[in-house]
Amino acid sequence: MRKSIRLAISVVCAAFVCDQSALADPIPAGWQAENIEPIGFSALGGKYGAFKIAIKRAPQNNRWYLYMGHTFDQGWSILDVSDPANPRYVKYIPYEGAMKGIINSQVTVHDNLMLTSVNSFTPFREPRPAVLLWDISDPENPKRVGEWKGGDRGAHRNVYPGGKYAYISTAYPGFKGGIMVVLDVSDPANPKDVGKWWHPGQKDGEPPPPASVPQAYHGPIMFSPDNSRAVLPYTPSIVNLDMKDPTQPKLIGQLQMTPPFASVGTQSIHSVLPLWDRGLVFAMSEAMKADCKDDGMHFEALIDNKDPAKPKLLSMFPQPVPPKGATYKNFCEKGGRFGGHNTNQETHSPDVEKPGNLIYIAYFNAGLRIFDISDPRRVVEVGYFMPPERPDLPEHEGAHASPVNWSEEVAVDTRGNIYLNDDKWGTFVLRYKGAGQPAPTAR
Repeated sequence: MRKSIRLAISVVCAAFVCDQSALADPIPAGWQAENIEPIGFSALGGKYGAFKIAIKRAPQNNRWYLYMGHTFDQGWSILDVSDPANPRYVKYIPYEGAMKGIINSQVTVHDNLMLTSVNSFTPFREPRPAVLLWDISDPENPKRVGEWKGGDRGAHRNVYPGGKYAYISTAYPGFKGGIMVVLDVSDPANPKDVGKWWHPGQKDGEPPPPASVPQAYHGPIMFSPDNSRAVLPYTPSIVNLDMKDPTQPKLIGQLQMTPPFASVGTQSIHSVLPLWDRGLVFAMSEAMKADCKDDGMHFEALIDNKDPAKPKLLSMFPQPVPPKGATYKNFCEKGGRFGGHNTNQETHSPDVEKPGNLIYIAYFNAGLRIFDISDPRRVVEVGYFMPPERPDLPEHEGAHASPVNWSEEVAVDTRGNIYLNDDKWGTFVLRYKGAGQPAPTAR
């Protein structure tokens, strides 16, 4: 039936001028949910596997856009979500330096500047930039205006919160593992690294840390409202920094999480989300091996950060439970990775919902999970959405390939729309129907 519909549309488009990008895709059937409803969907022109999401309401045309990196395709997608029930796939921008082993999964946006990453899990075979800078004053036609070369593995999860500086997660000559680099982007055509922070032992010549303690920066860094302090996920710890002088970050305090929690390299401490008004930090690791075969327990937790010199573990999140009728007793038995991956970040953006009492977690093979933290010592799951399985799709290669459907990225706009990227399908637009979501501040 669907093929017949597409064929009919193609015939119409042959006779008339027809914008294929304007065609909305039907929501795939078979999803499972509680307190969450899908309202829109985009198959991204067949380039499923979109990854990080940056949201922008463009004042130029008062339209809403998602800018997304990719894991399986080398390039970036733009999705118009002005009408969330009918997302319009604007275009795909291919990376001109495409090469096997490179991913372009990361993107960060503020004002009219976008930074995208060029990243590899192994050293580049030839010199190439780590970060690309784009002018998005024409929101549907980004113009590449600059680049920055980091180390031989490129850059990963960066953040540009506006203003003079961007903060880069990158390999860097003279250091072991990824470190944080402060990049002056006031002249986007000529970005310059002007500051760094690293764990003692990462710099060549420094005494190494104990072999049981991995050291690497995943990112992104998250700033306080006055930009004087920041929290960042920096394996093996959750780290508080004094950022009054962004070019000279200073350690305030840290809480080591690995060990005892699972050690999986850079992703051991994957994400943090500070709730500055309550002195809390949400933090999570990232599962890496399928079937829960990493070397220990992963975590999603709340950290008491009222005293940033001495952060302490406050509570752990409950583990998601399979839906009724599932053929597996727990998500470790389902296949693929199970554990939290990302939450709603890019909160420096005026168009992204600010942290309240709900925490949204893209949970790999368990879909999207929403938790209520109004009582931080008793976190409760209040909603979930699981995309349907898609067993007929050929499996991709690489670290993000999976035999089952899994959800990697989530972002929420100030209208209350939830965007979920699933590697097998594309982008789902969802609405939470339970209690606790902040009142929308935009339409």
